[in-house]
Amino acid sequence: MSTTRKILVTSALPYANGPIHLGHLVEYIQTDIWVRFQNMRGHDCFYVCADDTHGTPIMLRAEKEGITPEALIARVHGEHTRDFAGFHIAFDNYYSTHSEETRRFAVAIYGKLKANGLIEARAIEQYFDPVRDMFLPDRFIKGECPKCHAKDQYGDSCEVCGATHSPTDLINPYSAISGATPVKKESLHYFFKLGACADFLKRWTRAGHLQPEAANKLDEWLDAGLSDWDISRDAPYFGFEIPDAPGKYFYVWLDAPIGYMGSFKHLCDRVGLDFDAFWSRDSEMELYHFIGKDILYFHALFWPAMLEYSGYRTPSRVFAHGFLTVNGEKMSKSRGTFITAESYLQQGLNPEWLRYYYACKLNGTMEDIDLNLEDFVLRVNSDLVGKFVNIAARTAGFITKRFNGKLTERAYDRASEQFLRTDDGSDDEQGLIELIQDYGLAFAESVKADYEKRDYASAMRSIMVVADRTNKFIDECKPWDLAKDASRSDYLQWVCSVALQMFRLLAIYLKPVLPELTARAEAFLNLTALSWADAKRLLPPGHSIQAYRHLMIRIDGKQVDALLEVNRKTLQPTATPASHSEVRHAERQQHEVQAIGETIGIDDFARIDLRVAKIIRAEPVAGADKLLKLTLDIGSEQRTVFAGIKSAYAPEQLIGRHTVMVANLAPRKMKFGVSEGMVLAAGPGGTDVFLLQPDAGAQPGMRVT
Repeated sequence: MSTTRKILVTSALPYANGPIHLGHLVEYIQTDIWVRFQNMRGHDCFYVCADDTHGTPIMLRAEKEGITPEALIARVHGEHTRDFAGFHIAFDNYYSTHSEETRRFAVAIYGKLKANGLIEARAIEQYFDPVRDMFLPDRFIKGECPKCHAKDQYGDSCEVCGATHSPTDLINPYSAISGATPVKKESLHYFFKLGACADFLKRWTRAGHLQPEAANKLDEWLDAGLSDWDISRDAPYFGFEIPDAPGKYFYVWLDAPIGYMGSFKHLCDRVGLDFDAFWSRDSEMELYHFIGKDILYFHALFWPAMLEYSGYRTPSRVFAHGFLTVNGEKMSKSRGTFITAESYLQQGLNPEWLRYYYACKLNGTMEDIDLNLEDFVLRVNSDLVGKFVNIAARTAGFITKRFNGKLTERAYDRASEQFLRTDDGSDDEQGLIELIQDYGLAFAESVKADYEKRDYASAMRSIMVVADRTNKFIDECKPWDLAKDASRSDYLQWVCSVALQMFRLLAIYLKPVLPELTARAEAFLNLTALSWADAKRLLPPGHSIQAYRHLMIRIDGKQVDALLEVNRKTLQPTATPASHSEVRHAERQQHEVQAIGETIGIDDFARIDLRVAKIIRAEPVAGADKLLKLTLDIGSEQRTVFAGIKSAYAPEQLIGRHTVMVANLAPRKMKFGVSEGMVLAAGPGGTDVFLLQPDAGAQPGMRVT
C-alpha cells in the first residue's frame, strides 16, 4: 500500500487592490515552507492561490486611475507574481478569481444551495450613498460597533471584538467613499441561510479540522446564533452577475474561496490532474487552507457550509495564524515599518533572511509574531552565517586544498576518532559522533514532527543546537592547528569530513526554509537535489566536493535603516472626499473666507484628514524654547509630533488628553527629529494657546468632520 499522500494546499487570496507587504508574507512563507517539506518527503503536494479581484474597491480604484477593472487586476497580478517569486514562494498555480473556472463553480454552487432550500430572496433596507448614487458595500460603511462600541469599524465586522453584524446596525454610520451620512433604501437581496447549517457546523468545527483556540472562538459565534449571510450586491459592482437576477452580483466573499477551486481546476487542465479526485465528497485526498485569524469566520463557517450543502468535500484542516507586528507595534507608514515586499527586495536584502526569521517565530498557533528589526539582524547573522554556513566555511577549504576535494574513506565512529587522535582530548562531542553514526535518524524524526505541525520555531531551535555542537566539535579539534602537522593529515581529513557530513544533514533540514541557500550548498557539495530521505544516509567514502564559495553574507544594520527610510518616504497624504452638502456649504461661505485672507478650494480642504489623537507622552525638547515632543495614539498607529505649545502647557498636563491632529500632513524633518503631523490649537499666543478638544467619548483614530 502506497504511503504517498495527495495534498492540496492553499493560502488566502491577496486582494488585487494593493502591494504585497511583509505582513502578507507571514502566511505565504509559512505555507510555502510546509509545501516544500511535504514534497521533500516524497508526497504529491500542490500549492495553488489567486488574486482576489472582485468588489467595489477594485471598481473605484480603476475608476480613479481611468482604466478598466480588468486592466487594473492584470497589472496587480503581475506585481504580486513578481513579489512572490522574489521571496521563493513556489505556487503550482497562481491565478485570478476573475476567471471562467471560478465563475462556473460559483454559479454551480449557488444553484445547488438554492435547490437545497438554502437561498432566500427578500427585500432589505440598505445604506445608500446620496452623493455617489450607489448602494454602499459593507466595507465602505464605517461607524461605531453595536456590540463593543469601538469607533470607525467597518459595516460587516468589528476589528476590535471580532463580531460580525449588518451595516445598518452601526451607530453613527458614514460613507467611507464620500464622507456623507448614508440613507436607507430598500433593495432585493439574496441570502445563504447559514443558521440552517448550525448543527452541521457545530459537529464540523469540533471534529479536528481547526486549532483548539480557533474552535473555541467559533463556539462563541455558534452559541450566539448564526445570521443569514447576504451573498448579493447591487450594481454598479465588479464581479459575477447572479443568474436570473439582472443587476445583482455575487458578493466577493462568496466567489473568493471558490477561487481556490478555480485555480486548482486551471492547474488540473494544464497538467492533467483529476479535479474530482480532490474535491468530490468521498475524496481521500487532503485539503488544507492557510489563513489569517481575521478571516476565520469565512473559512470555518461559510466555506465548509457552502461545500457541504453543494455536494463537495470540506477542508481537512484550516490553519490560522496571527498578525505581524514590527518592533512590537502595528506596521506604520510614518515609521517606515509598513514595508512592501518590493521595497525589501529592491534594497538588496536577501529574501531568505526573512524566511528564516519568520520560521524562527512561527509555532503553529494563532499567536501574533513580531519582526524585531534589531533581533532580525542579530539572529540571521548569528544562526545562518555564524553557525550554519560557518561549518562549511571553516572546513571545506582544507578538503579542497589538502585532499583534492575528497572526503575521508574512514568510518564516522568513535573507533576511527580514537585511532586518529593522538592527544588526550575530551569526549564532550561523543553525542555528535553518535548522531552521525545513526545518520541523524532520531533527530530527523523530531524535526519532521515539528514541520508537520507547523512548529517551525521548534525545528529551527533544534537545528541550531546541532549546528552549535558541530561548531564546538570543530573548535575542539582545531583543524587549523592540525593542518600545521603533516603527521595529522588523516585526522584533519576525518575531522573536516565529519563537519561537512553534518553540514549536509543540516542543509536537508533547512531546505524547506532556505531553498536557494540549500541549492548553492548542493552545488558546492556536488549533489543532486536533496530529499528528506537523504537524511538516512551519509555521503559515501571518498565523495568529492567542489571548491567552497561563500554561501551567505551578513546583514548590515544600515541596510535595514535604509529600508525603513525608503518606506517612510512613500508616505503620501490621503484624501477624504467631501460630500456634496459640504461642497455647497463651502461655496455659500466663500465670501467670508475671502475677507479673512487667501482662499483655498473645497478640494484642497477635503484633502485634510483630521483625526482624534490621544496624547500618551509629552516631553520638553532640549534646545527648543517653544516646542513639546508629543507621542500621539491615533488608533492604528502612534505618531511623533513637535508642537509649539510649551508656553501654555506643562507636559504632565497633556498626558491622557484627547486632541485633534492633521494625520495626512507630510512628515517634516526638523533639527530635533521628524514631526509626523500637526496638532490643532487656537489662541493669541503665549499662555493663551488652546488645543482643540473633541467631543466627549471620541476615540483615537476617529475621523473628525
